[in-house]
Amino acid sequence: MNVQLKADHVWFHYTDEEGNRTSDDVLKDVSLEIEKGSFTAVLGHNGSGKSTLARLMNGILVPGSGTVLVEGMDTRDEDLLYDIRRHVGMVFQNPDNQIVATIVEEDVAFGPENLGIDPAEIRRRVDDALRAVDMYDYRLHAPSQLSGGQKQRVAIAGIIAMRPDCIILDEPTAMLDPRGRREVMKTIRMLNREFGITVVLITHYMDEAVQADRVVVMDDGKIILDNVPQAVFTKPELLQAVGLDVPQAAELLQSLGEAGLPITVSAIDEASCVDAIMNLFA
Repeated sequence: MNVQLKADHVWFHYTDEEGNRTSDDVLKDVSLEIEKGSFTAVLGHNGSGKSTLARLMNGILVPGSGTVLVEGMDTRDEDLLYDIRRHVGMVFQNPDNQIVATIVEEDVAFGPENLGIDPAEIRRRVDDALRAVDMYDYRLHAPSQLSGGQKQRVAIAGIIAMRPDCIILDEPTAMLDPRGRREVMKTIRMLNREFGITVVLITHYMDEAVQADRVVVMDDGKIILDNVPQAVFTKPELLQAVGLDVPQAAELLQSLGEAGLPITVSAIDEASCVDAIMNLFA
């Protein structure tokens, strides 16, 4: 297994500027390995530690104890932060917090310019990145004229233009309407499947997590489940016990099974749910 990100017995709590502790342990002995080219969803209710874990994997935060490695580089080594952030890009919840320019293509060029890349190469990267997220036709628009989903895709393009091996997305669809969510999720899947970019998606939407290869569930600073989506989402009682829902498809099939219908409660997405119901009439 080619491990790209590794958290090894990580503990973390927040401190103030003087180093005084300001929180209980947010992460408690967390160990996790993310394989290169994978698509991992991290689930958990507010306060579970999932966003803190995301920031540790990008070097924005450093562990109180334990280690976080990016391509074998220790995030606590400040001399390595430049290289770490070239490997791992971060997309936040609110795209307005990442957009810095008044023209879309200038915003996407901002990151590569800071890396000191040749202008001709920047031009190629900006165009390629905007095409990748289906925003090339908007390259001369002002970001303020875009919808929430379009802004988030521009923010993702800005990360793509820096050519990272891995992108961590911290609840990127939380502020979007259903259409915007679909647009961003389509982009995320494309980056993983067509470009081979490692994706770590922090989310509280079950229907987004279903699309990942692997689902990690966090509660109270610990990892309580780590498996393929089908194995995780067929444990509705455990998920509900930690304040999480199950995908609507799995919930429907569970209800049908409890009602006595001979149905397999293993489908977790809409397509497989429809197939399972149609099989009742076959």
